[in-house]
Amino acid sequence: MKKVSVLGFGSWGIALACLLHKNGHKVTMWEPNQPLAEMLHRERVNQRSLPGVVIPDEIVITADEILAADGDVMLVVLSSKDIPEKIAVIAPHLKSGQIVVNASKGLIKEPLQRITEYLEGLIPDCKVVCLSGPSHAEEVSRNLPTTVTAASPCAEVAKEIQDIFSGENFRVYTSTDIIGVELGGVLKNVIALAAGVCDGLGYGDNTKAALMTRGIAEIARLGVAMGADVQTFAGLSGIGDLIVTCTSKHSRNWRGGNLLAQGKNVEQVLTEVNMAVEGINTAPTVLALARKYNVDMPIVEEVNKVLFEGKDPKAVVVDLMQRVKKGE
Repeated sequence: MKKVSVLGFGSWGIALACLLHKNGHKVTMWEPNQPLAEMLHRERVNQRSLPGVVIPDEIVITADEILAADGDVMLVVLSSKDIPEKIAVIAPHLKSGQIVVNASKGLIKEPLQRITEYLEGLIPDCKVVCLSGPSHAEEVSRNLPTTVTAASPCAEVAKEIQDIFSGENFRVYTSTDIIGVELGGVLKNVIALAAGVCDGLGYGDNTKAALMTRGIAEIARLGVAMGADVQTFAGLSGIGDLIVTCTSKHSRNWRGGNLLAQGKNVEQVLTEVNMAVEGINTAPTVLALARKYNVDMPIVEEVNKVLFEGKDPKAVVVDLMQRVKKGE
C-alpha cells in the first residue's frame, strides 16, 4: 500500500482517486479552498465535474497542504493554468525524492515549459512521471477497460507507477520517453478543437480522417523537434489519445470546437462547457513552441486564429485546403 495525494478535484482527479482506493492505496485529495474542501468532504461528490460518482469515505479530503504533502506519490491533476499558483502552496512542504506524477494535459505558459519540466524545477530532487493516454474520466469511473502509459526518464520509477495504478480494468504500459508521452496528451487537445469545428460545420468522415491524420503529423513534427521519439506518437499517448478526444461525446475539446462552429466565442464556449477546456488554454502556448522550434503547424495556427482573432471556421477550411501542394 502506498500513500497517494491527489492534487485536483476535477473529473480526472476523482476518477483516479477512486481507482487508487480500489487498488488498496491510502488516498488523500487536496483542495486548497477550505470551504470547498469542507463541502466536498461532506457531500462526497462533485456534481459539476463528475456527477453521480461518490467518493469513498476512506479517501481523505483536506485543505491542509502539510497533510497532503505527506504522500509517497503526488498526483497532479490540476488545470494547467492553475498549476503555478496551487503547486506553489504545497511545494515547500514536499519531501526530497518524492514521486510526482503529472496527469494534467496542458503546458505552463510562463515560463514556456512542459508541466513535468516545471515541477522538476520547483520541487527538489523529485522523480517525475507523466501518466497519459486515451482515458475519459467518465469511463474510468464506470470501470470500463482503459489503457494508458506511465513515462519517466527512469524506467524503474515508471514501473513503480505502473504497479500502483494497474488494476482489473486499468492497464498501464511504461515508457522512458516522457517528452513524447506528455506532448501527445497536450497537443491532441488543439487538434480535437478542430475536429469539433469540423463536425459542427457538417463535414463528413473524409474530412475528419484527413484532419486527424494531418494533426498527428503536426504533433509528431513538434515532438521530434523537442526531443521525443517519433514512435511514441503511434502509441496510446499519441494516436490513441487523439482518436478518443476527436471522436468522443465526453471530449470537452471536441465540444468546444463544435460550439465555435456554431458562432460562439471563447468566453461563451467556456461558460457553456463549464469545465476546463485545455485546448483553449494551451493553443497559444503550442503555437509559441512551434515558432520557438521552427516547426510548421498549420492546423494549430488556424485554430488560434479562430479562437483569438475571430476568423470564420469555414474560411479556415478553405485556407487549409488551398495551401501550396506538397508531398505527404
